[in-house]
Amino acid sequence: MKEFSSSHHPLLQHLFRSEYNKMTAVLCRHFGLQQMQLAEDLVSETFLKAVETWNRSGVPENPAAWLYTVASNKTKDYLKRAKTFETKIAEALKTEEQQETDIFFTEQHISDSQLAMIFAICDPVNSAESQVCLALQALCGFSVEEIANAFLTGKETIKKRLLRARAKLRNDQFKIVSMSDTVIQSRLDVVLTTLYLLFNEGYFSKTYDQMIRKDLCLEAIRLTLILTQHASTNTTSVNALLALMCYQSSRLDARTNDEGETVLFEQQDKGLWDQDLIDKGNYYLVNACSGNEVSKYHLEAGIAYWHIAPENERKWEYILQLYNELIVMEYSAVTALNRTFAFAKVYGYEQGRVEAEKLGLEGNSAYHALLGYLYASTSLSMAVKHYDAAIALVTSAAERRTLLREKELLEKAASQ
Repeated sequence: MKEFSSSHHPLLQHLFRSEYNKMTAVLCRHFGLQQMQLAEDLVSETFLKAVETWNRSGVPENPAAWLYTVASNKTKDYLKRAKTFETKIAEALKTEEQQETDIFFTEQHISDSQLAMIFAICDPVNSAESQVCLALQALCGFSVEEIANAFLTGKETIKKRLLRARAKLRNDQFKIVSMSDTVIQSRLDVVLTTLYLLFNEGYFSKTYDQMIRKDLCLEAIRLTLILTQHASTNTTSVNALLALMCYQSSRLDARTNDEGETVLFEQQDKGLWDQDLIDKGNYYLVNACSGNEVSKYHLEAGIAYWHIAPENERKWEYILQLYNELIVMEYSAVTALNRTFAFAKVYGYEQGRVEAEKLGLEGNSAYHALLGYLYASTSLSMAVKHYDAAIALVTSAAERRTLLREKELLEKAASQ
């Protein structure tokens, strides 16, 4: 995804983030990934045209529709004048799915194009990690840095992975075409991983100054919801993932204060929780439990459910039990730290500290933030020490402000 200068019109920045990938998906469905650069260039030219026109004539009544119209016209103009049309593209457009040369940016066509593109990109010609990387970039608009954060790896590694993935798809004569149910099922796990990572970046962004990016959370929910509307993809895992997203999204307004700092779970104003989203989460969780499958999304949805469920004296025991199952199914540092927090809630903060220190994640900011929290009630000096370590390691400005606030509160308490 190309960058868009911060000096451009603020509305265009928002539209670039929300519409660029939808427009690119429609054009890629039309041309195929061999012409992905062309699709990206046409969409970029559309936004540059908007900068020029809107600065001169003002913002149109329907900005998004204006962008779609210009993109459609630019595509038609290109097809008329491009010398390579007859030799390189026309044959591809003769397939059953691509007989029309008109570009339609209806809501349904955009959704269908995005869904078709994500399944097409998740081609086993590439490794599962490469499939997810490419889908996050091409469909979700992630920068290389955002993908690197999602995979906890370096940017150069991601750049190489993306280049290889695109090359393999081009060499494999990649096309966005209808797939059999068998092919769709074989690719669904990677698609769900992509949507899960998209949501996570919105729920807790480590790249941007704002810790929560609702646009990404909503986009992940929208795309996952599309999966529930097709018989071949309306699986229990899809419903479990959607339940998880609904539960987590229900608390977004309560998770930060007016300064953009994180509000700890126990300090959140429950009146700000979105009951409608909680109800939707309950609905999809019930759907997810209709079979015998238990995926990581089932376990995480169960954990999220207990976080927003009415008070229950065994609440943290249930959460810890689910984390125990999750960490056996798929270990990660994040899961291990979250499990330790639940462990401390059940067995006490002292035992929680012992459990946390076993992890040995000294290079992880969340590890030190957790120990800072657990030490706060017994050793202010140790708590401050760990918060200092967390602050030194953190990359997000919003997260740094939150940690500094907690440290200052402890130092204030120590001075009294």
